[in-house]
Amino acid sequence: MKKLLLSILTFTSLVAFAQHPIVWTKYTADPAPYVHGDTVYLYTTHDADDGENFKMYDWLLYTSTDMVNWTDHGAVASLGDFEWYKNNNGAWAEQVIERNGKWYMYCPIHGNGISVLVADNPYGPFKDPLGKPLVWQREHWYDIDPTVWIDDDGQAYMYWGNPNLYMIKLNEDMISTSGEIVQHPHIEDYQEGPWVYKHGSKYYCAFASTCCPEGIGYAMSDKITGPWKYQGHIMPHTHLSRGNHPGIIDYKGKSYVFGLNYDLWASQLKYNGHAYRHAERRSVSCQEMKYNADGTIQEIPYWSKEGVEQIGSFNPFRRVEAETMAYARGLKTRSIGYNDLVVTNIDNNDCMMVKGVDFGKAGAKQFIAAIQNQKPDAKACIQIRIDGMEGPIIGTAQIGAEGLAKCNLKKVTGKHDLWFRFFGEGDQNLFDFNYWEMK
Repeated sequence: MKKLLLSILTFTSLVAFAQHPIVWTKYTADPAPYVHGDTVYLYTTHDADDGENFKMYDWLLYTSTDMVNWTDHGAVASLGDFEWYKNNNGAWAEQVIERNGKWYMYCPIHGNGISVLVADNPYGPFKDPLGKPLVWQREHWYDIDPTVWIDDDGQAYMYWGNPNLYMIKLNEDMISTSGEIVQHPHIEDYQEGPWVYKHGSKYYCAFASTCCPEGIGYAMSDKITGPWKYQGHIMPHTHLSRGNHPGIIDYKGKSYVFGLNYDLWASQLKYNGHAYRHAERRSVSCQEMKYNADGTIQEIPYWSKEGVEQIGSFNPFRRVEAETMAYARGLKTRSIGYNDLVVTNIDNNDCMMVKGVDFGKAGAKQFIAAIQNQKPDAKACIQIRIDGMEGPIIGTAQIGAEGLAKCNLKKVTGKHDLWFRFFGEGDQNLFDFNYWEMK
């Protein structure tokens, strides 16, 4: 009982991190956000759970329409998609962009240049159209961290590089190049991870600033091809995170900067009673970003624990994939089919949260959840709360043998954070959580 109480108290003390980082079930890094329609598609790299020094095999996708609840779509591409590449590590920072109905993923494979994968939709499957790298300067290992921008006249450009900044034109097919590689003059404080984009009438090159620790610096230009003038920091160098890597978007009237840190890894060490030690187990965070009248960017000290404000609200009156969440503790996700995942690793007293759920004026009457792989003869339930892990209980759904958990709900109206707490006999790996809905 004492151990359980300590666990709950420690758990509660960490809830302040609810939006920082934005993914809690995996280690994610190198964010590459892309806005298409009303959705943010967030592609990331993936640090293995036992990774010590960049153990990276695949690329992940998360989506959101409110900037706080993110749906995990699992690995949409991997090193295995490059049949010519014979090793099993090196899936470094990618970027994805859409053109003419095709989706292009530019993938560095450390020491083997930059390659490209193509898909018919943002979820893949992504295929290798070339069977070789798109760009590879074999005399060094500087070809990492590609960023692609299609300018107003339709000409596409790819930038990349550590410690040098390179650029080349892409043809309209997006899988071939035009002209020679251009090496740009060194930008003050530049290290790696360039992110090239346009906002208003100005062009920007954000980047991970000189290691270590890295911040996020940026330069500006009147042209996509430069010259680039250093402007300072979006986020200063800080001892709070060894590395960083920017991704910047405009979405629904606001601007956001994504980057990375080690805070999830640090909190998990603390939660388990261990002192901090460095390992490359990184996590993506996001912060709203604001521009001054002259186009310069207001500096952000560090990722706030509160994260960003929710845009709109979350509709619970539909099938919701369980891997859609704003916060979780102790949980993982795993694939049960292409672009089909379940929440797993559910232990007694684990929890997750969906933020800003709108119950409407009438409220929800019933909760239904689909469950898989329940332990035989082990009783388990999902406790449904609002407004906090210790908030009011509005229902408790017992898990039946048919793989469903159902219960009636107390009347709740308006907008609330929705919490699921999991309880069951056997303590560990109680069941897998597939999807839920309210009626």
